[in-house]
Parts: sequence; structure tokens; C-alpha cells
Amino acid sequence: MNSILRKRCILFLCLFAVFSGQANAQSKQPRQIAENLSSDSSKTEIRVPQADLVDVLHKWFKLTPSTKSTDIKPGEKPVFTLFPALGYTLQTSYAAILSSNLVFYTSNTVDSRLSVLNVSPTYSVNKQFIFPVLLNIWLQGDKYNLIGDWRYMKYPQSTFGLGSNSTLATENPMDFNYLRIYQYLTRKISRKFTAGLGYTLDYHWNVSEAGLSTGTVSDYAKYGASPHSTSTGIAIMLSHDSRQNPVNPKQGDNVQLILRNNLQFLGSDRNWQSLLVNAAKYIPLNKRKTQTLAFWNYYWIVLNGQPPYLDLPATGWDNSYNTGRGFIQGRYRGNVMLYLESEYRFDITRNGVLGGVLFSNIETVSSAPSRKLEQLQPGYGLGLRIKLNKKSNTNLAVDYGFGTSGMRGFFVNLGEVF
Repeated sequence: MNSILRKRCILFLCLFAVFSGQANAQSKQPRQIAENLSSDSSKTEIRVPQADLVDVLHKWFKLTPSTKSTDIKPGEKPVFTLFPALGYTLQTSYAAILSSNLVFYTSNTVDSRLSVLNVSPTYSVNKQFIFPVLLNIWLQGDKYNLIGDWRYMKYPQSTFGLGSNSTLATENPMDFNYLRIYQYLTRKISRKFTAGLGYTLDYHWNVSEAGLSTGTVSDYAKYGASPHSTSTGIAIMLSHDSRQNPVNPKQGDNVQLILRNNLQFLGSDRNWQSLLVNAAKYIPLNKRKTQTLAFWNYYWIVLNGQPPYLDLPATGWDNSYNTGRGFIQGRYRGNVMLYLESEYRFDITRNGVLGGVLFSNIETVSSAPSRKLEQLQPGYGLGLRIKLNKKSNTNLAVDYGFGTSGMRGFFVNLGEVF
């Protein structure tokens, strides 16, 4: 075990020890109370008050206890979570992250939908700068849904060629600047169904490649190298969403279908079309929803035309950048991507401060221009969940994933991966 991996393991052990101690402290009192109950009431479930990291810090430093209740309710003030951190992922190496989200209701009705705004600027030792703004906001009494993905990136990153048969030997270091604007406005058809239109823009500039170490021509060069590229057009979105809390879903489902049409008369380099199906299902395993099975299906296909190389479906380039835990971002790329993932989520402490996940995924990608799917590539791993805000149910997600060909690494998110 090398020194870096040993340090990471020590960090995880320390976190586990600290929060396990908190869990033991929380669980002593219920056991003492239970001993004093009569035999008739011994079967009564004793609910431990839910807590978050702020509550833990209050207790450690003997400050005034936090008075905030659990779960945000319609009509209450917005809940803001801010978490500065040092992270590590395969694509960024070590990075400074300022993760934040704002959770709120725009309507006071009992059945209103929760709105979320995420902003997480990041700077890495690989000289990568990322500034994403993600929004999911309900308007006019939940009649309209504003869904946006705006981001700027200065992003040196390797590509490994086309298809899921590619090997690590085909690594090709690249560099580029990237602006993404995806903005949708959908209208509610029923409580769970919405439909609408959107504008999409992918603009890359200052694109360069180092080339293969073998000196052979890269797939990027064969496909069509260019110092800049633009894909822009109109998209149709259909959505079914029955989740109660999109930050940390415990039950329900979320299905999005996006048909994107990139058009030259709007500024696109070429006319091309793609279809994206993004579906997730959440199944609680007990009444308190402290254990959940979650399933994710992500299907992304180029229907017609030739997208720029960097706009092709690829590992880790979904809207949340979370496909392919266990693999570096951009590891597999092609005309078609099929991705499946399952996750078992569970509480470790009874107060909900610390949780865990076990996950597995599998993906396959075609080459280009072929649409024939190639070798299946599995990944798996485990992770910790630290409750940063009990009112919005926001977790800090720290996962360690394993992929094929010895690939492995940490993956960090504010909120659940899907």
C-alpha cells in the first residue's frame, strides 16, 4: 500500500471512529430508557432525534444546542448549506471545493415541490477550474419548472479514444476551455408529469492535444481535430418526477427524456441530433426510510449527424458528472452510451449523522461512427455519507470506487450521486 493510499485509509478510519463515538453516545440514552419501560411498552419504538454535523459540533464544543427542526416545510425560510473542503478525484487529483446549495419552496401549499440551487466552484492542482450553477426551481404555484445547467470550465483532461474496448495505453492528454448553457422551461401536465422546451449550448475553445506516447495518430485526430467547436440548438424535455426531496431521495422515481436538435442556423458547426433517457428509482426498505435501494439507468445516443469529439457521449459527462464511479472522467467515449448503476444506502448512526453506501455500475460505449456497443466495463465501491444539514437532508458524499484495468479513486459530491 503506497503512502498516499495509506493516508486516505487513515482519514476514513478517523472519520468512522469519530462518528461511531457519536453514535454510541446517542444510543446509550435510548437503551437506558428502554430498560425502565414496562414489559407491555418494551416493544415501542424509541425514535432518536435526527441530527447533522452542526449538532455534533454544538455538542463537542458545549455550545447552545441547534434549534432547527428536521425537514424544511412549505412556507419556511430557504435553507442554505455551505461546505468548503479539500477533495480528491481521478480527474482533478487534489482540489479545493466550495460546495453550496439552497433548498426552498416557492409555494406555501402542502403538496408544493422543493426547489434546489447548487453552486460548487472548484480549483485543482491539475490547474482545472470549474464553476457550475445547477438549478431546479418551481414557479407560479409549481405550474412551471425552470431547469438549468450553466458552467464554465478550464479543463486539462485526458481522452482515451473511442469505444469501450480502448485501453489506458491510448491515453491522449488534452486541454480546452468549455462553456455549457442548458436551460429548460417545462409546464406541469399533472402533479408528476412536465413537458417543455430548452436551449442548449456546448462551446469549446483553445482545444489542443498532446498526442499518443506511441506517436501513432489518435482517435481524436482521426475523428476530426479542431481548435474550437460549437453545438447549439433546441431541445424537448419530458419529465416524470415523484421524488419528495431531489437532494436526498428516499422513495419515488425521476425520469427525463431529452431530444436535442443542434442546428447550423442557430450557430452550430453541424446539424446533429441526440436522445437522452435518464431514469432513477428509489425503494425504501423500512418505514423510517433509513435503508434505501436506488437504481439508475442512463442511455445517451447520437441519432443523426456527427457531433464534435468533445460533445460525444462519454463517462462522467452526464449533467451531474457522476456516471462511472471507479473510472476517470472521459474514460470511454462514443456514439452510444448505456449505463446502469445500483446503490444500497443505509444509516450507520441512529441520529442520521453518518450513513453509508455500497454501489455497483456497468457501462458500455460504441465507437464512432458505429453504434455497435462494445465491451462491458464494471465498477463498484463503497462510501460514507455525512449529514451537513438535517433540514434539507444534504449529505457530503465521499466514495471510493474501483474500475477495470486497476483504475480506482475517490469521488466527492454535495448531495447524493443520483
